Amino acid sequence: MTQPLALVLYEKLLPGSQLVNRLQDLNYRVQTTSDPAMLVTVAEQSKPMLVLVDLDPVSEKVCAALTRLKGNSETKHLPVIAFCSDRTGTEIQVQAQAAGATLVVSDTALLNHLPQCLEQALQVE
Repeated sequence: MTQPLALVLYEKLLPGSQLVNRLQDLNYRVQTTSDPAMLVTVAEQSKPMLVLVDLDPVSEKVCAALTRLKGNSETKHLPVIAFCSDRTGTEIQVQAQAAGATLVVSDTALLNHLPQCLEQALQVE
């Protein structure tokens, strides 16, 4: 059985690298990118099961990338977990949801409850 692929967009080393390690511990293959402008292209090419994006520090660019991802016929079905620091305001979280994020959580909550977050994001409606 092949391992599912998770595409992770992050710029900050922590928690990005921690998230990659936790996903690998859960038997996910992980592909990473740090460029929001490449998110759709990478998703089209790699065909991930889900996408995880760090909203910090360039939330405007990440939200724009999410809008493009959800507007693309080949990638609009992908569940997206957006995460940000505990200090990030709720305005950015609302913007991420409006851009198409399936779930928006703090990076601490994501790392502490990754299996549950994955399960929630991957639920078929």
